[in-house]
Amino acid sequence: MVLDIWKKIKKGDIAPVYLLYGTEAFLINETKQLLLSQLLHEDEKDFNHTAYDLEETPIEVAIEDAETFPFLGEKKVIFLHNPQFLTSEKTKEKIDHNLTRFEAYIKEPAPYTVMVISAPYDKLDERKKITKELKRTAAVVEAKKLNENELKSWVKERAKGYGIEIEPGALERLLTLAGTNMFMLTSEIDKLALYAQDEKIIQTHLVEKLVSRTIEQNIFTLIEKVVARRLDEALRIYFDLLKQNEEPIKILALLSGQFRLIYQVKELSRRGYGQQQIAGYLKTHPFRVKLALGQADKFTDEELTNLMNLLAEADYQMKTGGMNKSLLIEMLLFRMKK
Repeated sequence: MVLDIWKKIKKGDIAPVYLLYGTEAFLINETKQLLLSQLLHEDEKDFNHTAYDLEETPIEVAIEDAETFPFLGEKKVIFLHNPQFLTSEKTKEKIDHNLTRFEAYIKEPAPYTVMVISAPYDKLDERKKITKELKRTAAVVEAKKLNENELKSWVKERAKGYGIEIEPGALERLLTLAGTNMFMLTSEIDKLALYAQDEKIIQTHLVEKLVSRTIEQNIFTLIEKVVARRLDEALRIYFDLLKQNEEPIKILALLSGQFRLIYQVKELSRRGYGQQQIAGYLKTHPFRVKLALGQADKFTDEELTNLMNLLAEADYQMKTGGMNKSLLIEMLLFRMKK
């Protein structure tokens, strides 16, 4: 697990070769920055930190660098980006890599070099010898989306880095308001930790006061207001979105997407699928599924079908009719309330 690898790095337990693969860019970037900060002083980075794009540079060039002693320092860090030879993707290779030499290097890496292979791919080709060798010898970080428990652990650890605790209710509210994008969550945690320096704890009221709402969260809250038949509050959220220059067609698309998710999780839950299974099937974050399941209970099948029809009709009118687009959604919200 990536969080375990981070703990080792922070303790100074550094591997000579790292393989970072997956599509969660934040985890790859954070691992790189953590390694750099642990291994090199700021004034060493210009001399002992190099990055190679393997779509443009042969692997043997990077290996020669790795085998060269660091300049005015004890360690050097080399990043290798875009190793397409680790995947089964059918792309026209621009470069002919000497993978035999690469295999020999990772079996006996230079003791003064930390090599970091960054592969931003969902899957690696496990049939290839080089992939098997890397997975056997390197420290592997699978950069996939964290599940709910992992995400909460990461939030608590990041807050702890500032000497701050976060209450369970505040943590839950943070994920609900800010979503699961780790770049956005990082910004929000850093901001909350700054404001909580005196009390040393992040409480729910602070989250409510400071955390920026994503448009997706505003849509989620808007739907909650519609469900509760509080049309005046739903309209207030909608008008606020318009003031923020959000396009009506985007608001409609997000409304449709959320109701589609609610419809799907309700059906899959009825078939006996669990939260994690639904998330995997729909390729969305388990926390989003958890929230959608909570909303799904508030609708009958007939109500959801009717709402999906209303949204489809509004989409058609918005794309083909001459009616004012913002007025069209306002009328839709009135109709959804019934």
